[in-house]
Amino acid sequence: MIDKILAALRGAGLLSAEQADGIATYEREKPFSLYYELRTLLSLGVTLLSTGLGLLIYKNIDTLGHGVIVALIALLSAAGFTYAYRQRQPFSWQANPKPSNSADYALLLACLTLLTLVGYLQYQYGIFGQRYGLLVLLPTLVFFYCAYRFDHRGVLSMALTGLAAWVGVSIAPASVFTQNNYSLPHLDAVAIGLGLLLASAGLAAEYLDRKKHFGYTYMLLGSNLALVALLTAMFRGSYEAASFLPPVLAALLIIGLSAALYWYARRTHSYVFVLLGALYGYIAVTYLYFRFSDLIRDFELTGFLYFPASTVAVILLLLNLKKIVGSHEQKGL
Repeated sequence: MIDKILAALRGAGLLSAEQADGIATYEREKPFSLYYELRTLLSLGVTLLSTGLGLLIYKNIDTLGHGVIVALIALLSAAGFTYAYRQRQPFSWQANPKPSNSADYALLLACLTLLTLVGYLQYQYGIFGQRYGLLVLLPTLVFFYCAYRFDHRGVLSMALTGLAAWVGVSIAPASVFTQNNYSLPHLDAVAIGLGLLLASAGLAAEYLDRKKHFGYTYMLLGSNLALVALLTAMFRGSYEAASFLPPVLAALLIIGLSAALYWYARRTHSYVFVLLGALYGYIAVTYLYFRFSDLIRDFELTGFLYFPASTVAVILLLLNLKKIVGSHEQKGL
């Protein structure tokens, strides 16, 4: 590709042969950044390490003994927290200008092993009894503190996931867990409310300039949670009588939130929110199309037009994605 461009520029007399050769040499020999690839591999390595340790302990539980296992997990978690604390930077509401990669992964490993430790203690000794909310809340509070103190967005994602789990455990009856009964309409309402609250917290973080870079994580998890809950309410209302939202209203709310995601994507120059808005919005519009099929004249004919036209619209969206979000795209997405 670069050779064709240089040849065209030379043919137009805009570049000399020496200049074209210099640019071609630079393009062939310039360094290629592996920063994000290595960070991804390191994160995957930490996750696999914690998983592997859990499997190793499970298979050798009779040999090691429960006390030894608890001590080993606790020591590993404490070592990770201690190393991260020693490498800490002064607290700031802004992004850490000099992050320590080794401390980041040590903190991530410490948090994962802390979850393993708490879960193991509950399973083996039942230290929390039937207070499952407390079981989820304590690690969540630790994760929130670590995320803000050490400026770690990965740990923030764990904290937000723990918060959603705590809310679900707190408001759900025991039948949800003992009988796998998840068909409770009020769970949809709580999930929608929590998702909107998290998204609002992300907007507030950006507006107030307090951990502004955390806003992306809040918005991504919050918007997904709210939209998935709205989808559940939309389809639940179509097949079940018990639904707190009329399905048509749920679909309209999905379209409204999708439009809000499009606005946010244009403002932050982020591809992912354009794609999310397009995906959820398309599902809602298609649902409404079939929902009101009885009111559409020549439904069979328009059906043959709707799907090809929507496919073309998706292709045009992808082709113009960079133009839509702007040239200064953030967050790598």
